[in-house]
Amino acid sequence: MPNPSCVIVWFRKDLRLSDNPALAKAGESGLPVLPLFILDEEGEGEWPDGAASRWWLHHSLARLGEQLESLGSRLILRRGSSWQVLSDLVESEAAVEVYWNRRYEPAIVDRDTEIKKRLADIGAQGRSFNGSLLHSPPQIANKSGSPFKVFTPFWKHLKPRSVRQLSDAPKTLEAPQKWPQSDPLEAFDLLPEIPWDEAFYDHWTPGEKGARERLSMFAKQGLARYDDQRDLPAEDGVSRLSPHLHFGEISPVQLWRELESDEAEPYLRQIVWREFAHHLLFHFPDTPSKPLRPEFEDFPWKKNQKALRAWKKGQTGYPIVDAGMRQLWTTGWMHNRVRMIASSFLVKHLLIPWQEGAAWFWDTLVDADLANNTMGWQWIGGCGADAAPYFRIFNPITQGQRFDSEGEYVRRWVPELAKLPNKYLFAPWEASEEELESANVTLGETYPRPIVGHAEGRQAALDAYQRMKEKKEEAS
Repeated sequence: MPNPSCVIVWFRKDLRLSDNPALAKAGESGLPVLPLFILDEEGEGEWPDGAASRWWLHHSLARLGEQLESLGSRLILRRGSSWQVLSDLVESEAAVEVYWNRRYEPAIVDRDTEIKKRLADIGAQGRSFNGSLLHSPPQIANKSGSPFKVFTPFWKHLKPRSVRQLSDAPKTLEAPQKWPQSDPLEAFDLLPEIPWDEAFYDHWTPGEKGARERLSMFAKQGLARYDDQRDLPAEDGVSRLSPHLHFGEISPVQLWRELESDEAEPYLRQIVWREFAHHLLFHFPDTPSKPLRPEFEDFPWKKNQKALRAWKKGQTGYPIVDAGMRQLWTTGWMHNRVRMIASSFLVKHLLIPWQEGAAWFWDTLVDADLANNTMGWQWIGGCGADAAPYFRIFNPITQGQRFDSEGEYVRRWVPELAKLPNKYLFAPWEASEEELESANVTLGETYPRPIVGHAEGRQAALDAYQRMKEKKEEAS
């Protein structure tokens, strides 16, 4: 026999109990609450979670399940079509409402809209809430009623707007009289068979508790020096909250309300930058695969699988680029300044399409967020909203010298260069044979020679940009 009427809380990218609008409203219903997570890979459209994100998801779901059990509840896990799972549970458990927090990725918006309609057809109500952003994208527009395409006006528009009130975590949750069957977490096969994730455990603590601990540490030790140190990859100068935000283990509203101050403004701007990314993705849903600036569809990109593999493996011959790519592979994360340097190298020095870089980041980042990843790559490629001009080309040598002046970051991630003096650390090919030998470096053997010269790569990028401009002018 089915349970007496209950409500389903459908967890997605909101794997927390505190400040969870959908969970709070479900608790206020007075009915038993059935927490549910569905692994619906087909429902994610072209962007199911990459390998590093799947690792994080496994551990975050385990932590959420433990939290719910401490409240006398449990997390029901199912794999398959979101609609099929929901409709089966609505029928078998006599659920009258399904609560969830909205996601704003294009494929998810379409899917959820259809699910709401179909729930109504079977006598249940779908109720959704904004639990992932400061403000819902449809509610934000410029003075002409159009989407923002430049960050500074977007920031000025959002900064004075009040954010919603925080909702408390439930102290208890009324359980159904009988729990439906749940898949074991291990059946989701989220963890890798080959243990390439070993170092992840030293760097991350997925789950709401881990997010709170990270925020507390940043507020006490990192916030005051954030503006000065956020561009220095050797320093612990950033919050590292991005994967916690992506999986909804903490909300941007929690960060905003807990950190809001003049001192925190440089960091809060980054929260709004994240907001801007989601605003753009919502209004321009083709941008994960197509440039926002259409002229870049005719950009003369190159296909160079050998160079792409060298970039992925951190074997480009440019130490700051290689350090970042190795940090990414080892920890599932890369410092943001180095992300910009490494990304610029791929699309400008190598002329490899930004979509190739976005796909690699998607698979290897624990904070792989479709909106942030898309905007970041289009920004560096010069083809998105408020993007860096394409002709602005990062010099990987001077960037390393400027932001890793003592070489601590490079020496950590490219240890074969550890004995080189700072003078040559970011351009080891400039060292004499004697200096290389003294540092136990043999170019082409223990460390690669540059796969492209900086001046050569820069000029090729400028030439390609000029050809695109000329083609646009001919067409107009």
